[in-house]
Amino acid sequence: MIEKENVCRIVEEWLEGKDYFLVEVTVAPDNRIVVEIDCKEGVWIEDCVELSRYIDSCLDREKEDYELEVGSAGIGQPFKVLQQYKNHVGMEVEVLTKDGRKLSGVLKEVGDEGFRLTVQKKIKEEGAKRPKWVDEDLDFTYEEIKYTKYLISFK
Repeated sequence: MIEKENVCRIVEEWLEGKDYFLVEVTVAPDNRIVVEIDCKEGVWIEDCVELSRYIDSCLDREKEDYELEVGSAGIGQPFKVLQQYKNHVGMEVEVLTKDGRKLSGVLKEVGDEGFRLTVQKKIKEEGAKRPKWVDEDLDFTYEEIKYTKYLISFK
């Protein structure tokens, strides 16, 4: 079976000096290899083809046959690595906490241990006739989160 660590090493070699970063590598028992890369500016199909050819040149099909798929981390898919959080600071995201709360807000800050989400909350101030919307910052650790994903808006 092809080793995941070997594929990761090959991908990291190709990524050196490029703006892309590795999101995930999976190697199934039947040697189906899936490589996901991402970039703040988006992923070009030509680069996926180039990476696929590079991986092919480093692996030996004569020794062990495999199926290879190289692509970008899907838009609207949950974040898998810290760099995806960093790339989406200032953008609207959806967060599902492990305790079942689903929140939408702006990803305000990102750190190694967690992140800050700014959500809008409706409050009614004493003496006011109508409630008003105010921003509230919520802090989360990554362990508290089931998923975070970019919120696609068609406004």
